[in-house]
Amino acid sequence: MTEQVLAAVRTGPGKMEMREFPMPDIPEDAALLKMEVAGICGTDVKLFKSPPNIAPTIMGHENIGYIAKAGREFTRRKGFKEGDLVFVEHYVMCGKCQWCHQGQYRHCENTDWRNNPDGIRYGYTSAERAPHLWGGFAQYVYLPWNAVVHRVPKGVTPELAGLVTPMANGVEWSLFDAGVGYNSTVLIQGPGQQGLSQTVVCKQAGASLIIVTGTSKDAARLEVAKTLGADYVIDVQKEDPLQRIMEITGGKGVDISLDCTAGAGTIPILLGVEALKRKAGTILVQGEMKEFPNFPLEKVTTKAITIKSARGHSYLACELALEQIASNRFPLEKITTHRFGLKDADLAIKSVGGQGVPDVIHASLMPWM
Repeated sequence: MTEQVLAAVRTGPGKMEMREFPMPDIPEDAALLKMEVAGICGTDVKLFKSPPNIAPTIMGHENIGYIAKAGREFTRRKGFKEGDLVFVEHYVMCGKCQWCHQGQYRHCENTDWRNNPDGIRYGYTSAERAPHLWGGFAQYVYLPWNAVVHRVPKGVTPELAGLVTPMANGVEWSLFDAGVGYNSTVLIQGPGQQGLSQTVVCKQAGASLIIVTGTSKDAARLEVAKTLGADYVIDVQKEDPLQRIMEITGGKGVDISLDCTAGAGTIPILLGVEALKRKAGTILVQGEMKEFPNFPLEKVTTKAITIKSARGHSYLACELALEQIASNRFPLEKITTHRFGLKDADLAIKSVGGQGVPDVIHASLMPWM
């Protein structure tokens, strides 16, 4: 009888059911990952509530596990053998296009789930596509030759390694994109796992002032932000954030504004534009609003503001994130707050979205728990 793999499958908006899939054959250039932790973030909340398509999908794009089986060619090409603890990026690149050759495979057409129906990305690809195991909400995940795999440093637990994706986004967005560095003054809007990761990275990079904003329901997260290096936190429901930012900066404003909010609409962008210094500040945005009525273009141009878009992470960002986690310089266990079993995948997602278990920041879905 063929061995089966248990997985939590999204079958529609807000709907999850347990299904079994056949254990795949592993060719010489592929591998099989035994899942330990699938991290859950705000993207999962959005994709669960409003799926991008109707296909049954095994979610989970922040995946940590042990190589359970590795083909000889996979080991020769990638250097990973059975028993290694690894982090798998959600991008499955083509390996031959311009972007892949530049090391920017996040822009590769093969990973473009929005426009390419044949694209492959962990947590996004239909479970109907053989060999089916394209997401971390499962006991095992299939790794083809073009999977992007990183070694987890010794001493780092699978649960802490589950923070690689938000931490890598922190490196990519604040350091590489926005240019945070020594003596930078930074506004981070939103104290979720993304904003807290940005806080750690900005502090490590030498920022002299870090301000983190949130709402009253974020009280516990704002306390964590202070523990991780924020100099000031602002409850935007209790204080005028712009007035407070100007008080803190002596009327100068900040060098950089990082939008790490979810579902806050145009407000973080407008606040960022106002809170930036008089000239040549940088604002990083990650929202996907289709329209922005009355966008303050004149103020953006007269203040010479640079706008950058936050789009995923690079290989180097992931490597630096793993090194950051392994350094033990920050109490990152305060970000990864809760564990859930596979059968509670829907509760885990809802909890990250603030509608299940209270005070969840980053959830670890553990398929064998």
